[in-house]
Amino acid sequence: MDLGTMLLRLKPIQRPADPSLNAMPSPSKAKKPARKKAVTKKATRKPKAPANATSLDAIFRPRSIAVVGASRRENQIGHQIVRNLMEGGFTGPVYPVNPSASVVHSTHCFPKVSAIPGPVDMALLVVPAPYILKAAKDCGKKGVKGLVCITAGFSEIGGEGVKRQDDLMKVCKQYGMRLVGPNCMGVLNTETGFSMNASFADTPPIQGKAAFLSQSGALGAAILADARALGLGISMFASVGNRADITPPDLLQYWEHDPHTKLILMYLEAFGEPEKFLETARRVSRKKPVLVVKSGRSSRGAQAAISHTGSLAASEMAVDALLNQCGAMRVDSMSQLFDLASAVQQDVLPTGPRIAIVTNAGGPAILATDACAAFRLEMANLSTKTTKALKKFLPPEASVVNPVDMIASADAEAFDKTLALISKDPNVDMVLAIFVAPIMINAESVARVFAKHGKAMDKPLVTCLPGKSKGDPAIDVLHDANVPNYRFPEDAARVLAGLLEINKLRNRPEDKAPTLHVKMKKAQAVIAAAKKAKRSLLTVKDVHDLLVAYGIPVVPGRLVTSREEALKGARQLGFPLVVKVESQDLSHKSDAGGVLLDIRSREELLEAYDTLEERFADDLKDMKILLQSLRGGGIETFFGVATDPAFGRMIAFGLGGIHVEILKDMVFRLHPLTPTDAREMVNGLRAQQLLEGARGKPPVDKEHLIEILLRLSRLLTDHPEITELDLNPYLAGFKASDSCALDMRAVIGG
Repeated sequence: MDLGTMLLRLKPIQRPADPSLNAMPSPSKAKKPARKKAVTKKATRKPKAPANATSLDAIFRPRSIAVVGASRRENQIGHQIVRNLMEGGFTGPVYPVNPSASVVHSTHCFPKVSAIPGPVDMALLVVPAPYILKAAKDCGKKGVKGLVCITAGFSEIGGEGVKRQDDLMKVCKQYGMRLVGPNCMGVLNTETGFSMNASFADTPPIQGKAAFLSQSGALGAAILADARALGLGISMFASVGNRADITPPDLLQYWEHDPHTKLILMYLEAFGEPEKFLETARRVSRKKPVLVVKSGRSSRGAQAAISHTGSLAASEMAVDALLNQCGAMRVDSMSQLFDLASAVQQDVLPTGPRIAIVTNAGGPAILATDACAAFRLEMANLSTKTTKALKKFLPPEASVVNPVDMIASADAEAFDKTLALISKDPNVDMVLAIFVAPIMINAESVARVFAKHGKAMDKPLVTCLPGKSKGDPAIDVLHDANVPNYRFPEDAARVLAGLLEINKLRNRPEDKAPTLHVKMKKAQAVIAAAKKAKRSLLTVKDVHDLLVAYGIPVVPGRLVTSREEALKGARQLGFPLVVKVESQDLSHKSDAGGVLLDIRSREELLEAYDTLEERFADDLKDMKILLQSLRGGGIETFFGVATDPAFGRMIAFGLGGIHVEILKDMVFRLHPLTPTDAREMVNGLRAQQLLEGARGKPPVDKEHLIEILLRLSRLLTDHPEITELDLNPYLAGFKASDSCALDMRAVIGG
């Protein structure tokens, strides 16, 4: 049963034997509580954090907690939460609240929060959904500043649940209370001085450096259990549920200033505030690694649109774009998340891609080498000094080049000497130590060597002990020393590649968009005229004028409506020409035979004009003919804008022309772009060789392409009405002066 189903079943039914989940009666009907003080422990308060970092202290660092819906029945969530708080060692008073019970967990029970004599910082709400509002109002009157609503039955069920959640938020705003949930598992803080497990998780976490956010309550319980089994220490944990108030960006900002949190892990199912997430995570990820598992990788696709961009953009592309831009690292699975998090806890990142492999078996080393190549790691070239030193004590059969294969006879002493040399080699950025335990070598002693060097190295060390599992003495040694160990070499290589990527993300440039000279009023006039004429699809002249106003070059052209105008246009432009049909009703003109190339004479022009008129005049009432100068000598690229329903406007760059939908070699980023974003887009195509010069051709001007992306971003900033735009193809010339848009379309909304 999932969390939502479990909590929806908490409904007000009569259970005389355990009335703890019944509706809260009015004060006049409440049983008078016995005069018994709650069990309290003196809390050690931490020094004050900066003012902007303390907004969630009532949730994560409360001095006292009330559990509204505390139960005497062991199979109820309200019972488990009280038990977790008390057995977990929470340092403040815990107040069970149950109008029909006098004692829960040997602690005096209060009929309602407002009846508690002392202050209450946080309340956990576990009563049935119809009674949450009454409980929340009572908390507000008491002065509670933080609510964690465990109960389900809110926006996740639609209908009445949406209204109930809205009403709950009104109460929270009225009394200035912050809210986690509804429909969540709870929160934790392992910090000494709080030791708060305000959740119904069965497995208490190990104190550590990783803060964890889970959008799924049910998965949250499994996350905590797995983290403990793998030795991953948790600083704080939050199950955010419906995210009615406190959202992932709020938690990122809070954990940014938490001195006990060095790593932030997230399981997300949806982004509710992409712009806020981007702004916050971009800042936080420079200080602390942010690792994200985002479920739902299968493409939902976007609404069919007139542009290539609209048909190619999908929310999963938007997710990848968002996480790339903000410096967060997306991993494919929870197992990969835990693998990488375990290595990040070492607090050392590689400064480069060069890896050294130390092993006593050739087969695993070959697998590791292949995996390193797949993850774009480089096999380090060991220095002459290192190889000479290795030869002095390793047997002649050993290999002293990377990977260093010490052969099966290598014992703990041999590993110790080898790792000491490898760790000091200036050509090595990271180390993978592989040990396949032969019967004559003590595996635990080798593990102790790995643990020793794992603590001493100023570069990452990960280990691989094939055939060993949890419970083996060697694995326990590595576990206790926080040295990451992986069962297979491929997993170890993936983790090291992940550490390198985290370091790159942390050290990416901080930059702002350059000052661009544009003609904003001219562009405003174009859009205003289109709105007045009720045109959502802009004409080719409209788009031309918009681009020119923002310094984006367009191939010279003329719109004509007669053979005479065509001849006049040809005299102005000169041959050779491209002749195109233009109509509001025709999106992909080349597919429909509406583009004729390489027109080199007056006769060919008139023939082309007649051909297009014959093909389209009867079907396209607004048909015009567009003459353009024929341009070549470059690479056809593509710039596009699409609006994702969840993430807003996205900008795309890729190979253009007919290759857009066939090869789909393009990179997306969310608007607005920084220069780093634009540079990553241009450098992110798979077909880099085409841009950098292939088969004897010169490279295109990449700096020009980066500038075009920034100009498009500025265009979108100044004109939020633009929802779609295609420049396809955009000719990337071998000189910037030869670059220009050859075809263009744009849509405005609102």
